Amino acid sequence: MATSVAMASLPLGRALTPWSADRRLRFRHNIQIELSSGIAFASLDQKTYAQGIKISEGNGGLPKVSLLSPHGSEAEIYLFGGCITSWKVSNGKDLLFVRPDAVFNGKKPISGGIPHCFPQFGPGPIQQHGFARNMSWSIADSDNVEGDPIITLELRDDPYSRSMWDFSFQTLYKVKLHSNSLSTVLTVSNTDKKPFSFTTALHTYFHASIAGVSVKGLKGCKTLNKDPDPSNPLEGKEEREVITFPGFVDCVYLDAPKEIFLDNGIGDVINIQNSNWSDAVLWNPYMQMESCFKDFVCVENAKIGQVHLEPEQSWTAEQKIAIS
Repeated sequence: MATSVAMASLPLGRALTPWSADRRLRFRHNIQIELSSGIAFASLDQKTYAQGIKISEGNGGLPKVSLLSPHGSEAEIYLFGGCITSWKVSNGKDLLFVRPDAVFNGKKPISGGIPHCFPQFGPGPIQQHGFARNMSWSIADSDNVEGDPIITLELRDDPYSRSMWDFSFQTLYKVKLHSNSLSTVLTVSNTDKKPFSFTTALHTYFHASIAGVSVKGLKGCKTLNKDPDPSNPLEGKEEREVITFPGFVDCVYLDAPKEIFLDNGIGDVINIQNSNWSDAVLWNPYMQMESCFKDFVCVENAKIGQVHLEPEQSWTAEQKIAIS
C-alpha cells in the first residue's frame, strides 16, 4: 500500500553520530538535546502533548516518550532508535523484552523491545540491520483518538546516514496504544531526485519462556533457514502447524500470512497482524546468549525483498500486536 506524505519537520539531534563530537544544541518540540563528546543529555520543559503522552528523561538521559491509556495499558518509546522498549497491558505485565546487556548511551542500538531494521535487514554493505536503530528520531506529531494516545516519530537523512547510504529520505513511524493492543504504521518516502531500494523489519523481542513458546499460522510458507549456516540459508517449506524452539532458531518465512499467533509460554497468546509486511522472521539465539535466551523470542514482521521507490514515492506497512 503506497501513500503520499506531506508532513515535514527538522530532525532531533543525532546523538551518536561520529560527525557530532563537537558541542551542539538542537531543538524540536521544546526537547533540548545537548551533545558533548557524542553523548546525549535530555533537558525537557513543560510542552503540552496530546492526552496520554508524556516526554521524560529515560535511561542514560535519553529522551523517552510514554503512552498512557485510560484503560491501564502503557508503552515507552526511546527517541534514540525510535525503539519501543515497553508495552504493558492493563494488568501491568510487560509483553516486550529488553536484553540485560542493553545499553542506553546513545552510541549503540538498544538491544530489545522493537528496534528498526532500515534500510537494510540483516548483514550487507552497510552496518548490521542498517542505521535507523542507531540514530535519534524526532517527534513529528501527537494525537489522542477516543482515549488512544498516538505519537508520530520522524527520521530523515543526515551526514551520518549519507556516509553509508547516499539518499534523501523521510521515515514516519506512527505508534498507537489501545487498551489491549499496540499498533504501528511505518511510512518510508523517497525525497531524493534518484530512485532507491531498501529492506526493512521490526525486530520485535517478546518476553517469553522459550521452553513453552509456540507459533502458529506459518504452515505452508517458503522458508530460508539460517541454521546451520547463516551465510547460506537452506530453502524449504514449513510443514508444521505449531512451531517450537528446542534449540537455535533463525528462519525467514516468505509471503507470510496477515496474521500469526504467538504463545509466549508465560500465559499469553499474542495476535500479530500485518498489512504490507510480506515476510516473517523467527529468532532465538539459544546458547549464543546463555544469560537470557530462555526469557525471550523474536517474532518479526519484515520486508526481505527489495522495496524500490522512485522520487516522491512512498511505501507503508502496518503492524498490530494484541492480546487474544
